[in-house]
Amino acid sequence: MTLEFLLDYGLFLAKIATIVVAIIAIIVIAKGVSGRGAGAKGELEIVDLTEKHKQTVEQLEHHLHDDAFIKARDKAEKKSEKEQAKSREKEIKKAAKEGDLDSKREPHLFVLDFNGSIDAKEVASLREEVTAILAVAREGDEVLLRLETGGGMVHGYGLASSQLDRIKSAGLPLTIAVDKVAASGGYMMACIADKIVSAPFAIVGSIGVIAQLPNFNKLLKKHDIEFEQLTAGEYKRTLTMFGENSDKAREKFKQELEETHGLFKDFIRDHRPDLDLDKVATGEHWFGTQAKELGLVDEISTSDDLVVAACKDKTVLSIRYVQKKKLTDKLAGSAGEAADSVLMKLISRGQRPIV
Repeated sequence: MTLEFLLDYGLFLAKIATIVVAIIAIIVIAKGVSGRGAGAKGELEIVDLTEKHKQTVEQLEHHLHDDAFIKARDKAEKKSEKEQAKSREKEIKKAAKEGDLDSKREPHLFVLDFNGSIDAKEVASLREEVTAILAVAREGDEVLLRLETGGGMVHGYGLASSQLDRIKSAGLPLTIAVDKVAASGGYMMACIADKIVSAPFAIVGSIGVIAQLPNFNKLLKKHDIEFEQLTAGEYKRTLTMFGENSDKAREKFKQELEETHGLFKDFIRDHRPDLDLDKVATGEHWFGTQAKELGLVDEISTSDDLVVAACKDKTVLSIRYVQKKKLTDKLAGSAGEAADSVLMKLISRGQRPIV
C-alpha cells in the first residue's frame, strides 16, 4: 500500500513539474515575442468629443420630440449645413490663393488626462501626447488637461510639470481642470496653467514635502541579525530601513527636505506670483471654493462644463497615448511585478522626498 502511494505521489509530482516547466517555457517564448516587437510601444487614441456630444444630444432629442418634429428639424439643419459648407469652401479657396490658409482653419481644443501615481509613471504617455499636439497645433488652438493626483516623487512630477511647460513655451493656452484632487506634486503641475479650474469640493494645495520609512534595526538586533551597509561619501546614505540611524543623519535628511520644500515654493512663486506662499505653503490642503479665495485656483467649475462649452465653437479632441500591454503580462499576470514595485517604492521613499 505504501509503495503504491509513493508511486501515485511521484506521478502527481511529475505532472506538477511538467505543468510548471510548460508555463515557464510559455513565458520565456512570450518574452522573446514581446521583445522582438518592442519597437511598437504604443499608439495615439483620438476621440472627437464634439461629435460625441452631438450624438448624445441627438439621441436624447429623439426621446423628447415626435418623428414629424425631428424630420422637419433635420431637413432644416441639413439645408443650413449645406449652405455653410459651400460658403466655407469658397472662403478656403480664396484664402489658399492669397496664401493665408491657416486663418481659415477651425480652432481645436486638445483634451488630455493625467491620473498620476506615486512615481508619476504616467509622464511617459504625457510626453508622447504633448509632442503629438505640438506637431499639429496652430494659432487659435488650446489645451485642456484633466488632472487627478495626490502627488508623489519629486523627480517624476518635476518632469510632468516640464512637459506642461512645453505647451506654454509653444504659446498654446493651457487650462487645467481639477475635478477631484490636485495636491502636492499635482499642484506643482497645476500651477503651470494659464487658468486653473476646480470643482467646488476638489482637494487642492498640500504644498509641502514628506519622506517616511520604517526602521527594522531593533527587530534585527533582537534576533541577532547584523546589517551591513558600505558607502563612499559621508552622505551617500542618510536614513536607512535596516541600520541604526544617527541624529546627524536625521538632521541632514531634514535639511534636504527643507531644501526641496524651498525649491517647490520657488517653482510656484514663478508661475503664480500673486500667491501668499507663507499662508498656503504649509502642507495644508483646501477644498475648491476655499482654494479660490486663497488664489490657488482661478475658477469654480468642472471639466465637463469646459468641454461642453468648447464644443460650441471648437473641434474638441481627446488625445491619449496608450502603451501596448506586454504578452508576458497577459500570460503571467502582474502580481509579482506589483510586489516588486511596492518593495522598491518603500525602499526608495526613504531617500526620495514625496511632494
